Amino acid sequence: MPMLPNPAKKYLPYPAVNFPPNYVRQWPARRTTVSPTWLSTDLRDGNQALVNPMSNTTKLELFRLLVDIGFKEIEVAYPSAADLEYQFVRSLIENAEIPDDVAIQIITPARSDLITKSISSLSGAKHAIIHLYNAVSPVFREVVFRNTKEQTIDLTLNAVRLVKKLTEEETARSGTRFTLNYCLETFSQTEPEFTVELGNRVLAEWGKASPDDKVIFNLAATVECAPSNHYADMVEYFSNHINQRDSVILSIHPHNDRGTAVAAAELGLLAGGTRVEGCLLGNGERTGNVDLISLALNLYSQGNSPRLDFSNLPEIVETVCRCNEMSIPVRYPYAGNLVFSAFAGTHQDAIKKGLDSQAKRWAEVDRSATGIKFWAVPYIPLDPKDIGYGYENLIRVSSQSGKAGTAYVIKQKMQLDLPRRMQMAFYGVVQKESERSGKEMTTTLITDAFKRTYSIHHRPINRLFLQSYSLLPLSPSYKTPSSPASDYSDDLFTLSSAEDNEAHVRFEGHVVVDGILRIIQGDGGNTVQAVLNAMQSFLDLELTTGEYAAQTINTDNAPKAATFLEMRGPCGESAWGVGISDSVAASKCRAVISAANGLIGDRPIPRKMIFTPRPLPAQSQPSDNWLRDVKLRTGHALLPTPEQERAEFVKMETSV
Repeated sequence: MPMLPNPAKKYLPYPAVNFPPNYVRQWPARRTTVSPTWLSTDLRDGNQALVNPMSNTTKLELFRLLVDIGFKEIEVAYPSAADLEYQFVRSLIENAEIPDDVAIQIITPARSDLITKSISSLSGAKHAIIHLYNAVSPVFREVVFRNTKEQTIDLTLNAVRLVKKLTEEETARSGTRFTLNYCLETFSQTEPEFTVELGNRVLAEWGKASPDDKVIFNLAATVECAPSNHYADMVEYFSNHINQRDSVILSIHPHNDRGTAVAAAELGLLAGGTRVEGCLLGNGERTGNVDLISLALNLYSQGNSPRLDFSNLPEIVETVCRCNEMSIPVRYPYAGNLVFSAFAGTHQDAIKKGLDSQAKRWAEVDRSATGIKFWAVPYIPLDPKDIGYGYENLIRVSSQSGKAGTAYVIKQKMQLDLPRRMQMAFYGVVQKESERSGKEMTTTLITDAFKRTYSIHHRPINRLFLQSYSLLPLSPSYKTPSSPASDYSDDLFTLSSAEDNEAHVRFEGHVVVDGILRIIQGDGGNTVQAVLNAMQSFLDLELTTGEYAAQTINTDNAPKAATFLEMRGPCGESAWGVGISDSVAASKCRAVISAANGLIGDRPIPRKMIFTPRPLPAQSQPSDNWLRDVKLRTGHALLPTPEQERAEFVKMETSV
């Protein structure tokens, strides 16, 4: 049957709460700053909603978890419903599973035979809460029970009298302290005036409520049938009109039929509630109970301690799901696998900038010893590390992501802060791979692509590879030539003095070209120019420099220099290169080779070419001997072996 064009013909709107004329609601102006008392009903309300109810062994595992989290009130069973339920309560008491500061709660309907069995199950407990309930709304009174209001009141009071009698006898016998928790089942569908009348009659019948021994009223939204503000209105109305208000605890028990149980609970607390009943992850019948994890962490994210410990939330979620044979969506608040993950480029950019800004702000707090390290990151309202997650999943990369996402991953995994234009270039690589595979680019795939694209490896993975090199200073300010530097020994310059020391230098590099070791040589006004001169003279690669950036990477052993260098080919094409080394100069050499790999494509590289002396900049002042004794190498006829090429170079150097 299709949806009705006019649903008002079938469904009635919720009735308004009849506050006095000109009454100003109090709950909208309030703010929750104190944690409520939490009651976990996972073992009872949650368990009865499962397709396969938990065994007592599984229930015990979950009970112990609830205790570890910090719950001080736990509803453990429906002892009159089944022998297993009864035995579970007894086992907790007899095996001393209940800490002294934890009260257990059991549920019983307002029937004399069931009340008797329920109370007997609690013998010997230190503190027990009797959850006595009956449905009181018109639809239940008139359709299910066919009772009048007066008959409903009589049924309730008879049950309260029996609970009072039996609990007093049990206290005298075993010393167990009892608290009454009367549940107005279907409270949210009941006339507000009748809920107050019934509540006051229960208080009078119990006769011993005091500020030190309060009665709990469970205001159950058994079926969520109106907006959260309506539930708050009902709670505030009840709070305003119930007698002995200082001797009463209002317990909030929302269900999630409209998908707003968390909101209803939060507004119910503003309206006068001080206790919340619910389940971890919102397990429960139909759409479930209110989720206590979401409620607690909502408080926590506003700077209020919930007095529950979710520091290991992933493990808690795993245990709850396993015990209940359930799963949760990946986007489930706080607990889902992807709640702290961003795939969209704009979100990733904001998160990356937020983390960078926060790191600087926190560093300033450490430096100045003033202020606080408050959390403020776009899209991430709570520090994932506080609840057992890391930052590795904050940014996840797919074809829908942007440059910020890939840049974040590289910064997190390799400590490289890529220049903006390089971020754009590398994301193009990642996006193509993601589109090709149709899948997410994991952290491993991204870092592997980065190393492959920019030739960051200890062995050749692209056409050009710098195996080792040396720089010989040509400026009079240099008295001692440098020593060779390689992947494993590249301490040519210190990080702090490299730029100041660089002047006119000669570069000799041992470069693997298409799998064959070559020796190339070039001169220039600095390291980069010398390498470019060598590549042009010996490899016929004519490249020019574009944008340049550098940073220092802090490692466990020693700081490393990272160079980011944009290079352009003869037709204006560009590619970025990256060099990482203990030495600034070595990082520059590698960055040039890295960028050349991005530009070379499949063009052939000559093995030998005619070359002429390389002119030095005018400010360079080489010795006359150097100019007089330069020898030229010519010829293409025979392809020398690497050993022959090396010998020729050594001979030339000896003659200089």
